[in-house]
Amino acid sequence: MSDTVDDEIVHRELETDRQEPVAQIVEVVAELEGDRQDDLTPGYKQVDHILQHVFSDPPVPEAQVKITFSYEGYRITVEQYGKAQFVKL
Repeated sequence: MSDTVDDEIVHRELETDRQEPVAQIVEVVAELEGDRQDDLTPGYKQVDHILQHVFSDPPVPEAQVKITFSYEGYRITVEQYGKAQFVKL
């Protein structure tokens, strides 16, 4: 994962070939909050399945698929090729 920070927005590049992609979301939020992953709410299985499907069989680039959801006080947007934004709510 690579990252950049623009004021209030944290950008990360997720690994699209990893199993359980939502685990990466939990890792990032734990890092941002200075918490252990075990201290956070488990990631959403529904989101994990959606991300796995989008990452394993991405639509054409023109589709510009983005998945946005809230988790542990962050609004998170993940694009079809693994770019992710984390915005503290």
